[in-house]
Amino acid sequence: MKSARRRSRELATQGLYQWLLSGAPAGEIDAQLRSAQGFDKADREHLDAILHGVIKESDALSAQLQPCLDRPIEQLSPVERAVLLVAAFEFKHHIDVPYRVVINEAVELTKTFGGSDGYKYVNGVLDKLAVVMRPAEAQARGRGA
Repeated sequence: MKSARRRSRELATQGLYQWLLSGAPAGEIDAQLRSAQGFDKADREHLDAILHGVIKESDALSAQLQPCLDRPIEQLSPVERAVLLVAAFEFKHHIDVPYRVVINEAVELTKTFGGSDGYKYVNGVLDKLAVVMRPAEAQARGRGA
């Protein structure tokens, strides 16, 4: 059984995917997500924070991700891009969630919604990003410089 937070990350990823493809306003995407199957099982507060926070901070989050990527962020698949934005947002704003949990959740989201090997790319990018955004935590786990 999926946790309420996992379901909120799934819905946020779906909403961000839609936003990346259509450019629809956040309120419109939010309304559609509320009618999605399983919405009642999501952590609504976490979903709202991620969805609206990523849309609001997408430029800054993309800029933080870019040095960890091997190509411009705009060239990533929309699924990988959405998942990476969710993870970057959680690294930045949800310090209570250990960085390894953020990475694991992102890998699982990519396995669910992305291409067959996309999760490997997401994992590698987030390992690099963790050293930048959570240096003390990453260093304590033996990942830092």
